[in-house]
Amino acid sequence: MYVKSFALLLMCLVAYPMWGQNNVIDEVVWVVGDEAILKSDVESERLNAQYEGRKFDGDPYCIIPEELAVQKLFLHQAEIDSVQVSEQEVIKEVERRQNWLIDQIGSKEKLEEYYNKTSTQIREMLRENIRSGMIVQRMQQQIIGDIKIVPADVRRYFKDLPQDSIPFIPTQVEVQIITLEPKIPQEEIERVKKTLRDYSEQVHKGEIAFSTLARLYSEDEGTRRRGGELGFMGRGELVPEFANVAFNLQDPNKVSKIVESEFGFHIIQLIEKRGDRINSRHILLKPKVEEKDIEASLMKLDSIANDIRSEKFTFDNAALYLSQDKDTRNNHGLLANKSTGTARFEMQELAQFSQEVAKTVEKMNIGEISEPFTMVNSKGKEICAIVKLKTRINGHKATISDDYQRLKGIVQAKMGEEKLQKWIVDKQKNTYVRINDNWVKCDFKYPGWVRQ
Repeated sequence: MYVKSFALLLMCLVAYPMWGQNNVIDEVVWVVGDEAILKSDVESERLNAQYEGRKFDGDPYCIIPEELAVQKLFLHQAEIDSVQVSEQEVIKEVERRQNWLIDQIGSKEKLEEYYNKTSTQIREMLRENIRSGMIVQRMQQQIIGDIKIVPADVRRYFKDLPQDSIPFIPTQVEVQIITLEPKIPQEEIERVKKTLRDYSEQVHKGEIAFSTLARLYSEDEGTRRRGGELGFMGRGELVPEFANVAFNLQDPNKVSKIVESEFGFHIIQLIEKRGDRINSRHILLKPKVEEKDIEASLMKLDSIANDIRSEKFTFDNAALYLSQDKDTRNNHGLLANKSTGTARFEMQELAQFSQEVAKTVEKMNIGEISEPFTMVNSKGKEICAIVKLKTRINGHKATISDDYQRLKGIVQAKMGEEKLQKWIVDKQKNTYVRINDNWVKCDFKYPGWVRQ
């Protein structure tokens, strides 16, 4: 939370081609300690920002070198304090970032063409940027430390705020849910398995590449455009059924047996093993639900809802004993907001969880139970559901009694940022800094760079 105000972290975690760099006559524009900041470094970050649509509140040729200088202060302190990140952490983030880039550009081949680099060279380019960004973030966290906030701190902050600065809290809701998964006919499951067996046979005969089949037919939208490639992952990052088969594969030319998981049915092909991590590709197919089975589940949920309304049993007990949502049934069906660790959702957050749930809840009164509806769950499966609106807190200016946790987070963030600002100012005093005469006439955020 505290590091969000430092745009330099974002720059560390993104790397793009340095368009037009051949036209830049390079020179040293800043020196911080024994580290140089080059004109080409600044130009590269300016182009990155342009690509991302970042707007600067001032001259980018003043803002960017200062952000890079602040980064070097953190990296220098991290070296002194032996703050490090593990190779495994870096590799995991490199894989995530490279996969994201492939998704944006369309394929690994297009990515290589875009950068005019091989995949290995792209990985190395990302690796150092990501490592630096992670070290900076860890150093910031170490400087901030564990900030203890007591209610008196929050009250003091809240008391001193001008009325027009008191945060506005959007409408929040707490929602309970009961779900049923429509029954899938055995013949549909057999159809999916036969299709996957046909794909395997085509690959084994050399008729078509596994990656081509994945692009054409896989129902995993997250990997389909990459030819089904998952990137390097540890066993714990994959669902157990998938991991047990994928980690036992030895021959990249072979295709696995059919694997059933909570997402559907898969076939897997090994790409490469590196220690305790593997890179594999897969094809996912999901059995289709027939309309009559959806209707049967909706009718059952309608009956459950009517029984709750007539007080034959409570929604809490129905969720515990009848719901097929394993994430909520042991908590009386109450949805959890993973980003806040509470049961409260702003409507925008609820829509990110499920558009269907958000649309249904928006029209409901507190305590009301919805009509049955269909939705797609986090596993990509079509399911049936009813929901109950447990509470609604209308949008309002924050109060300590209703919004203590939100205000506590604001105070923690403010104190953390103040601590980092003070650290930067103190660090400037003890660090050698030289700025090229052509780059010194700036309205810096931290004036201590220029010494009289």
